Amino acid sequence: MSVPTTVVLAGVHGHGRWHLRNVDELPDVRLVGICDPRPPETDLVVPVEPDLSALLVKTRPDVTIVCTPIHTHAALALTAARAGSHVLLEKPPTPTLAEFDELAASLATTGRACQIGFQSLGSHALAHVRTLVADGVIGELRGIGAGGAWQRDADYYGRARWAGRRVLDGAPVVDGALTNPFAHAIANALAVEGVSGDEAPRELSVELYRANPIEADDTSCLRLVTARGVPITVAVTLCADREVEPFVVVHGSQGRIVLEYRRNRVRLETPERVETTEHSATDLLENLIAHTRSGEPLLVPPEATRPFMRVLEAVRTAPDPREIPCVHDASRGLRVIPGVSEDVVLSAESLQLWSEMEVSWLTR
Repeated sequence: MSVPTTVVLAGVHGHGRWHLRNVDELPDVRLVGICDPRPPETDLVVPVEPDLSALLVKTRPDVTIVCTPIHTHAALALTAARAGSHVLLEKPPTPTLAEFDELAASLATTGRACQIGFQSLGSHALAHVRTLVADGVIGELRGIGAGGAWQRDADYYGRARWAGRRVLDGAPVVDGALTNPFAHAIANALAVEGVSGDEAPRELSVELYRANPIEADDTSCLRLVTARGVPITVAVTLCADREVEPFVVVHGSQGRIVLEYRRNRVRLETPERVETTEHSATDLLENLIAHTRSGEPLLVPPEATRPFMRVLEAVRTAPDPREIPCVHDASRGLRVIPGVSEDVVLSAESLQLWSEMEVSWLTR
């Protein structure tokens, strides 16, 4: 039998609970410690420490998962790597592009591997889409649109001090709709086009709005024109009047492809055929472990996420979000923007920013 891979989880609440379940379900993976200032409500018999350095000395894990507030990512990831642990770092990796570049350079000196937790980039559906595009199945690539519409209530923004903040205690956080809950939409759109970390876009503009009483955006859109001239738009909201599962639509001269990345589903539409395919996905922790044991290439190394970090930096440096009208359902703690879900879809279909469309909630 193989020796289990030992794992420490930093940040057990929120999305950390998903990692806790995932570690428990993976074969030959064993949790040996939890780092969190709030002890978890669990009967797991492992050390729990508020200080990661102390826990690393005690447990010497093979892998450390960092799933903590965004502005703490870099310091904790480096602490783990310098202690000899490989790292699975949740997205977004850092709140600024400069801090990301510093982190990537520092990690490279440790000899430890780091995987960035864009789990959807492990989907085989994404590889299928890229193959269809490369093979010319939809003709010439004309553009890529992405969108998503969810509802998030007041508790979502009250879950932590950093939630919905652009800055906390003087430090950048950038916890907005584009950069956190819908970060995968951006990452998948960039991956379909094959944008690399050293490619500067020809154009990158963002429009940030908010219906909730927060600092960051809850309703946003962006346009990025790649170095090869391919337009990419992303439109998202957390104030949906109807929920729309996140999607990426690839427009070609002879058809289109719709990627539902959370469902690992691809729909191909051409004049000759319409087909939907379901795909599997590779778990990023499993891939990281395979990389450390047998040299399997990492699916999401830091350099693969630099194009996303360019977008995050544009969001960070943009003017504060513009407040927009909404319907406030106080009984449910929800703020809803009538018509916004349709506008999310129309933006992805037309590759237009909302300021270029007839959007009713922007003209009130």
